[in-house]
Amino acid sequence: MTAVTDSLFDVFRALGVALAIGLLVGFERGWAQRGVRTGERVAGLRTFGIVGLLGGVAALLGRELAPVVLGLAFLAMAGVLIAAHVTSSPRTKDYGITSEVAALATFALGATAVAGFPAPAAAAAVVVAVLLGFKAELHEWIERLDRDELVAALQLLLISVVVLPLLPDRGYGPWQAINPYRLWWLVVLIAGIAFVGHFSTRLVGAKRGILLTGFFGGLASSTALTLNFARMGREHPALHGVLATGVILAGGTVFPRMLFEVGVINRALLPRAGIALGTMAVVTYLAALAGWLATRRRTVSDSAEGGQAFQLGIALKFAALLAVISLLSEAMRAWFGDAGIYALALVSGIGDVDAITLSLAHMARQSLAPEVAVTAMVIAAVTNTVVKAGMVLFIARGRMALVVGLVAVLVATTGIVVVLIL
Repeated sequence: MTAVTDSLFDVFRALGVALAIGLLVGFERGWAQRGVRTGERVAGLRTFGIVGLLGGVAALLGRELAPVVLGLAFLAMAGVLIAAHVTSSPRTKDYGITSEVAALATFALGATAVAGFPAPAAAAAVVVAVLLGFKAELHEWIERLDRDELVAALQLLLISVVVLPLLPDRGYGPWQAINPYRLWWLVVLIAGIAFVGHFSTRLVGAKRGILLTGFFGGLASSTALTLNFARMGREHPALHGVLATGVILAGGTVFPRMLFEVGVINRALLPRAGIALGTMAVVTYLAALAGWLATRRRTVSDSAEGGQAFQLGIALKFAALLAVISLLSEAMRAWFGDAGIYALALVSGIGDVDAITLSLAHMARQSLAPEVAVTAMVIAAVTNTVVKAGMVLFIARGRMALVVGLVAVLVATTGIVVVLIL
């Protein structure tokens, strides 16, 4: 008797979830069509509730009688919705099929709940309701999306979903240093970071504040943002203070970005790297905060938002760079030991810290000592910080160069001291 009771309870619970799914989607549809007179809507709150429950009952009958029952019920529901759409569209002049498709999804999710997957069905129903409810925001986002950003998104999907699974996951070349799958996966990681940084900057907007602009711009490319702000500083000396703050903050973003890359590749290296790079980040952010407090009433122009989300050519160049860095890292370590790794980090940091960081984190998973890897990362970060200060000195000069230079010296000193202590 207890088994039967438990079975009935499970059935009623699953049907309750199916009904709740229908009511959730129906609530959104009813609210979205609240201005339409009763009788002119294809489906509302009550109808969607019944559709969800009907899907659950059809799944129950299909389980007890034959699976074909569920398929026939779905086809019948589709036929009813098509007939309702064909009948109502000429009268309402509304030829969209969003509500009809939502009703089919509700039926399917109700059936899924009864078929033994109530939690995934409920989660999917929430996603459906969110997509329906954010119609205006999604359309506005699409309208703001330019062609370059659309192409960038498609290219990012191409290199991650299509190309990555096709690459062999094994080492090639001297010291087995070149692993195509891992190299390309790192390219996808960096491209994704830049992609997120670009759109974060677009969403926030440069005029919303120098802190967010500097942070998200630095997430995409701290070097590019430094160059952009330095050029603005050369043309607008009155903005040297606020632009210096932006450059400092963008430079500080390098450190959490490096830590994120280390965490993805070699989580065991995070505690040591976190102390060194985290301390440098704190010093940089404190300097940026001081600069912000001194210049918080000023803003920068929208030109700070510039830059492209992603370029396939850049990804290919980064892949080549990463392959060279990986090969050189193994070669320098084999020929010159730890000193070779440090020299390579010094040279690599002039242009980029991502490639050397990823290579060192991967090498530390194998035979490179953690303290050597972290020291080399700090050397690359210090070099990169000093180089960007030199860019500001050469291009903008004046107060902007003085502030950025002093902070660069402070950050570099901090990094060296922390490494010596560790």
